[in-house]
Amino acid sequence: MADEIKTPKRSTRDIEGTRAPLEQWLAGKLPGARIAKLASPSGTGMSSETLLFDATWREAGAERTAPFVARVAPDPRDVPVFPSYELATQFRVMQLAARGGVPVPNVRWLELDAARIGSPFFVMDRALGRVPPDIMPYPMGSWLSEASREDQRNLQNATIAAIAKLHAIDPEKSGAQFLEFALPGATPLRRHVQNQRRFYDWMRQGRSYPLIERAFAWLEAHWPADEGDTVVSWGDSRIGNVLYDGFAPAAVLDWEMAALGPRGLDLGWLSFMHAFFQMIARGAGLPGMPDFLRAVDVTDEYARLTGRRIDLRWYEAYAALRHGIIMARIQSRAVHFGEGTRPADLDATIPHRPLLEQMLAGTYWA
Repeated sequence: MADEIKTPKRSTRDIEGTRAPLEQWLAGKLPGARIAKLASPSGTGMSSETLLFDATWREAGAERTAPFVARVAPDPRDVPVFPSYELATQFRVMQLAARGGVPVPNVRWLELDAARIGSPFFVMDRALGRVPPDIMPYPMGSWLSEASREDQRNLQNATIAAIAKLHAIDPEKSGAQFLEFALPGATPLRRHVQNQRRFYDWMRQGRSYPLIERAFAWLEAHWPADEGDTVVSWGDSRIGNVLYDGFAPAAVLDWEMAALGPRGLDLGWLSFMHAFFQMIARGAGLPGMPDFLRAVDVTDEYARLTGRRIDLRWYEAYAALRHGIIMARIQSRAVHFGEGTRPADLDATIPHRPLLEQMLAGTYWA
C-alpha cells in the first residue's frame, strides 16, 4: 500500500537556486550568515512552502549555529491551494498565540518583498518534535497508531488543551480584530461561511460541484441556534499541524486558515480530519484508530477544560465542506502537474464524499 500513495508535487521552486538570495538576505539579519542543509520537507502540508535550513553566523565574537524554518508563499504558477497567502497575518497571529501561552515556534523576521527570493516569506526558529504524517496517513501505521491507547489519549487531550488555551485569548483585548473577514454577514460565523463561498467560487473556475453546493444549502438550513462567543480560531486545527515532544504539543504550526469565529470551528475540524484519515485506513482494510478524536471525547474534554460544551454536528459538516473545497483544488493541482485527470463527475474529486453525503442525510451521527 505504501507504494500506491505518492507524495503530490507541491512546487516548481528551485531549492538550490534559492540558497544564494536567502543567504544574502539572512546576512542582513545575522552578520556573516551562511546557510547549510537547505531542504523542503514532504509528508505533510499542501499549502504554503516550507524551507528548512541551518544558519551559522558571528555574534559577540563567537560563531553560532541554529536551525530555522522559512514559510514561503507559493508561486501563483503552481496552482496554489488558496487564493491568497497573507503571511503578515500568519506572522501576527503566531505572535498573538505565543503571548497567550500557546506553544508556537518563535517567529523572527517577516519579508514581504517578493524580489528577495521570488516570494514573500517569514523565518522562525525550528522547533523539535515529530508530526503524525499525512503520507502515509498516521492511522495506517505510524509512531502514533502504534503507541499505547494511554499515550494516544494523552496526545488527544493535550492537543485539545492547546486549542482551549488559544480560545482563552480575548480577541478584543489582544487586538485580534485583524483576523476578522471584511465581508458581508451579521456575525463572525456568517462572515466565515461567506469567505468559504468566495473560496469555492474562486476554486471552481466556472464548474459546478453539486455535493459542495448541497452542503452549503444544508448548512443554511441547519444553522446553529446559538453560535456562542467569538474566539481566535486556529483554522487548520489537526494533529498533522503539530510537532509533538513525546505526546505533548511542542509547536502548533500552519496558521494560514486562522480567523475569528465560534469555538466549534476548531473542534469540528479536529474531529472531522481524523475521521477523514480513519476513512482512508478502513478503505485500505486496516483498523486504523477508531477510538481516537471521537467527537464525543473531544467535546467532553473541551467541556472539562473550559466549561463550554459544543454540539459539533454542524461544525463537522462545515469542516467536511471546507475540506471538500480544498481537496477539489488539490485535484486541480494534480492536473496541472500531470499527476491526475479531472473526472466527469466532479464530486469524485472529494475523497471523503461518503462521509459528507452521510452528514447531509443525517445518518453520520446516527
